[in-house]
Amino acid sequence: MDDKDTSPQLIRSTSSPYHSLFARDGDMNSEEATTVYDYDYGAPCNKFDVKQIGAQLLPPLYSLVFIFGLVGNLLVVLILINCKKLKSMTDIYLLNLAISDLLFLLTIPFWAHYAANGWVLGDAMCKLFAGLYHVGYFGGIFFIILLTIDRYLAIVHAVFALKARTVTFGVATSGVTWMVSVLASVPGIIFTKSHKDDSVYFCGPYFPLVWKNFHTIMRNVLGLFLPLLVMVICYSGILKTLLRCRNEKKRHKAVRLIFAIMIVYFLFWTPYNLVILLSTFQGFFGLSTCESTSRLDQAMQVTETLGMTHCCINPVIYTFVGEKFRRYLSVFFRKYIAKHLCKQCPVFYGETADRVTSTYTPSTGEQEVSAGL
Repeated sequence: MDDKDTSPQLIRSTSSPYHSLFARDGDMNSEEATTVYDYDYGAPCNKFDVKQIGAQLLPPLYSLVFIFGLVGNLLVVLILINCKKLKSMTDIYLLNLAISDLLFLLTIPFWAHYAANGWVLGDAMCKLFAGLYHVGYFGGIFFIILLTIDRYLAIVHAVFALKARTVTFGVATSGVTWMVSVLASVPGIIFTKSHKDDSVYFCGPYFPLVWKNFHTIMRNVLGLFLPLLVMVICYSGILKTLLRCRNEKKRHKAVRLIFAIMIVYFLFWTPYNLVILLSTFQGFFGLSTCESTSRLDQAMQVTETLGMTHCCINPVIYTFVGEKFRRYLSVFFRKYIAKHLCKQCPVFYGETADRVTSTYTPSTGEQEVSAGL
């Protein structure tokens, strides 16, 4: 072991997909990558159980996430383009959120293969998929924030929203958001590399200690504390407005959707961010023993998989829950799928997207409430 880090930080290997490496590798180099030390006993700590569990369980779990997420988000994209025609700022943000999830999802089959067989695609592809992973992750977070602010404006400041919530403004803010997402992803891309150790190739981040700590803090601030802060502030204002809404049915429906968004996001991503903090600052929390780090590795695998499934839930939370979008989904199925499967069924010819209508009351923004978005 070199002496550039004198803290009781463990250097250990992983077999899990890319981002489980994120907060665990520290400042390792290729010679240290597969050696784990228990500093309490001065002996190597072999964690073959963690590797075997990851190799057996992660590929099928990641495959399910990929299939359901891909189908759900592709449906969102197709419906937004073919049925809703991207006529509002909300539609623009929903489209970009789905694209973010798709970028994130495209990397999952490669991490599943990596968990079972090691990395076989070389250093350039390692950086590429790490970049897609980070950009998709941060993009998803930022567009959730924009959707929250968009809903706040539509309901709380409905008159102002008529002028501010335009397609042009949605496109402009989306472009800025993608640039910020790429910027936030740069450290993860720069410090990611592929290396060979004991005939096995690894792909993961190799941060200097200072950068590792910075990246963990940045990820928690941008990926957890900032969106939760925005949600609490915006939805507090939304709830106050909805309590004055005359339509009790619409009010209750919107309140349920708001709480679902907050609770689901919190439940899916908070465990992973907490494990990242514990793993990065394990010496501070007294978790530098072999047993503790093994448990952190297992927790990292479980919580990362849980977080990844959030990209499957996004289509449900932000689109399919809305009554108006469910009608569009029905129209899309009739027009583009069932109609071609059953050309002799006249029932599939009578309904068009033009029949999906809603009303708008500027004083309360009830169109946004009734449509769910």
